[in-house]
Formats: sequence, structure tokens, C-alpha cells
Amino acid sequence: MTLSNLNLNYLSGGLVMAFLIYMAGCHKSPSAVIDDSIFLSEPLIYDIDPQTVNEASGITDSRINQGFMWVQEDSGNPNRLFLLGHDGKVRKTVLLSGISNRDWEDIALAKGPDPALDYIYIAETGDNGLRYADYAIHRFPEPSLTVDTVRQINTIKFQYPDGKHDAEAILVDDLYKEIYIITKRDTLSKIYRLNAGYKTSGMNQAVYVGSLKFNGVVSACISPDRQELLVKTYADIHYFK
Repeated sequence: MTLSNLNLNYLSGGLVMAFLIYMAGCHKSPSAVIDDSIFLSEPLIYDIDPQTVNEASGITDSRINQGFMWVQEDSGNPNRLFLLGHDGKVRKTVLLSGISNRDWEDIALAKGPDPALDYIYIAETGDNGLRYADYAIHRFPEPSLTVDTVRQINTIKFQYPDGKHDAEAILVDDLYKEIYIITKRDTLSKIYRLNAGYKTSGMNQAVYVGSLKFNGVVSACISPDRQELLVKTYADIHYFK
């Protein structure tokens, strides 16, 4: 795990903009020390029934179903979410009506248009062959344990300003409602932003805001209090506070 020190100044672009400024060239103080005792030295491993989750592609903790997490699958799998306990046991499956799984890559939980609700954001952003002209984020209120099918889903379609990209990570800022997309295959992973006020009909234009010092990003998340941020590659998890 890579630990880095980050001063979270809430600039106009929110938490992630402070992160970008750091990654673009600022360096941590030689005296800065981050306490890594909050992380386990050895991961806890739980088996998941292979007859249920075939290819997990995104995971996020549930906010309204405490002790559970939402898991989505990669391209070609059914349009569904799994609700798993932290022990890996599948509690239920929720169908997502009206959308298909072209190449779902990440999932996030954050606020949305109704401040009283928490929303799930699914990143339809995978593009291994750089074939697609546009991409999408699917958004809907987080289901409770009594919901079997979600029917009211908003789709936020977007394009990049410089062509096609394969992206497997999104960040959604609870406060500013901005969505950040981090690419995977560029020489240095690029970060694009969907500004607050994005529409759910028609096409949105993502804005390029910076690049990281590494590539191969496959997931990312912000803590609910916006004080911590994780960016995962195949080899490392980069932690910022």
C-alpha cells in the first residue's frame, strides 16, 4: 500500500481537486507521517459462492443496509446487483430494469438530487477495445432490503473531450455532486470531471482536469466524511488523507 500525505483544501472543485493538485507535482513533507495502524496487516478472506457472483467488478458499502455491501459484475453479466454481508454471504439479488451491462466497471454510493436519499452510481465506462462513442453513469436511490427490482434509473451519458478511453474507476463527491472518472490504460491515468448540473437526457461533456503519476487504475473511493481517499491499481492501493 502506498501512503501519502494530502492537505484536503476544499477548493472550487472539491476534495478531488485538492487530490489532483497534489498528484500533479506537490510532494509530502519529509517529516509527514501517516499512521497505517488503521489497516490490517493481513487481509481477511471470505469465500463467495461461485454460483452467485461470477465476475465482481465493483464494490461499495451500503449506507441504509448496515453491515452489507453492494457488488456489481463486469461486462456480459446480467443487469443486477448483489447485496453481500461482510462475511461474503449473498443476502439478495436486485435486478436493474431498463439498462444492460455493456461493461460496468465501478460502483459508488453518494448523495444525489434528493438530499434525503443516498444514491448508487454505476460506471458504464469500460472500453477495452476503444470502440464506443460515448459512456454512461447509471444513478438510482439505494434499494432497501425489501426491493427486488429497481425500475427508476437515471442515465448520465457523456463523452470525453479527446476521444475514447477505457476507465474502471469513478469518484462521486457527496458535497459538490461532481463525478470524476479515472482512466486505466493511458501512459499516466487521466482524470475527467462531470460538473454538477449534468443532465440525464442528452449528452454531457466531461472535462479533463489532470493526470496521476501512475496508470492502471481499477477502482477508487472517497470516505463518507470526505477526509480520506483510496485509488487502487493492480499492484497498489494509494491512500490519501
